[in-house]
Amino acid sequence: MNNYTKNNQVELVPGGKKYFDLLLSLIQNAKKSIHLQTYIFANDETGVLVANALKSSALRGVKVYLLVDGYASKNLPASFTKQLQTAGINFRFFEPIFKSSHFYFGRRLHHKVIVIDVKYGLVGGLNVANHYNDLPKNPSWLDFAVLVEGEIVQQLCLLCWKTWNGFTANTTLFRCEYDSNVQQFSAEKQVNIKMTRNDWVRGKNEISKSYLSMFQSSKSEITILCSYFFPGIKIRRQMVKAAKRGVKIKVIVAGLSDVLVAKYAERWLYDWLLRNKIEIYEYQKNILHAKVAVCDNNWMTIGSYNINDISAYASIELNLELQNAAFCKGIRQTMDKIIATDCVEITAEHSL
Repeated sequence: MNNYTKNNQVELVPGGKKYFDLLLSLIQNAKKSIHLQTYIFANDETGVLVANALKSSALRGVKVYLLVDGYASKNLPASFTKQLQTAGINFRFFEPIFKSSHFYFGRRLHHKVIVIDVKYGLVGGLNVANHYNDLPKNPSWLDFAVLVEGEIVQQLCLLCWKTWNGFTANTTLFRCEYDSNVQQFSAEKQVNIKMTRNDWVRGKNEISKSYLSMFQSSKSEITILCSYFFPGIKIRRQMVKAAKRGVKIKVIVAGLSDVLVAKYAERWLYDWLLRNKIEIYEYQKNILHAKVAVCDNNWMTIGSYNINDISAYASIELNLELQNAAFCKGIRQTMDKIIATDCVEITAEHSL
């Protein structure tokens, strides 16, 4: 497991227009290299917008590497991917162990990470598709990412290379990008950041362990924002123990869901959560897609990992853990505002 890196700064980026404006700006201003790895890259207005920006960067000499999941993005037209490659973009599908038109076997590339010039990193839950953008009559789903600068970006870049090369790192290529002169940030801006991953096939379960550790070490309060919330037995046991110690646990889940079976599974848990003094809030404004947790106002995790067994055992996931009291408190306040303005609290009457 990676250790915390210290010389970093971070900014929370809400989904929607702010996220895609930032992403496009980073792509347009890239000087040397762009790595974009995502689960869904759609052939819609948002996908075309990002693809055009990537093509423009490639045509002016920036090395662009685009890796998308071979299952979730399987409907990308051949003409779309051909245009990317013609512009000079290095494009690949992350392929499963076996697939046919009716069957898919193997893990999915569910992580979402962008690295620009080994200087900027974006990690969160957002795919490249209209659902995650603000369009006329189509407000974005609720999601978040973090923009990071500093030491952690070098680790993210190396991960992108490993994933691109089938987890056999091409260190020669990485050295071409590597910049040892990382900007030194002032002490008051520094945030401790650790990269955590889940990839059961390769024996990686760092994010699952970090959630267990969060419940085990929590002292006062945990707030979770999770789109497909169905924790396994190990996490449920630790949630109960934390609640019995007096830790206040708040879970924000989707009121509406793009995956109905996931919503039914969550609601099956409501009675159990309430009996164990865990507060539940359903987000009402739109689809909830975020994956964030804050503990005791001094630790948080954000990324692609959902608290369920699919993320634990069937997908490649990436989260960042952050330690900084001021930043984490601000995230918790953002989540409290979401609860106050856009959620309905679930009570025993609702769960019947």
